Amino acid sequence: MSIAPLILLVVVFYFLLIRPQRKRQQEALQMQNSLTPGTRVMTTTGLFGTVVAVDNEDVILEIAPNIETRWVKAAIGRVVTPGDPVADEPVVDETADDTDTTADRNGGQDSSKKS
Repeated sequence: MSIAPLILLVVVFYFLLIRPQRKRQQEALQMQNSLTPGTRVMTTTGLFGTVVAVDNEDVILEIAPNIETRWVKAAIGRVVTPGDPVADEPVVDETADDTDTTADRNGGQDSSKKS
């Protein structure tokens, strides 16, 4: 009678923690094994790059024009699809006027400096 709650706890623990974690690991491994040259990816550290070549357990990423780095496949966090927002693209603020600066509004003096 006292063993039933223990078994129930183990079953709940398995379905809530172990099984979902294994599923995420399998999905990540499948994504890492399906990398091909030309794929845009983000590493687990947040670096964006394009796959140039795939070796056994390594991936060569081009992070800037003519700058290539070698990473292990496990460091690839996700594949970036064309619809995903990319952090390395500059965001343009369309509400700001390029001719109006803080110094122009303050008579040529920077407002952050004390007189």
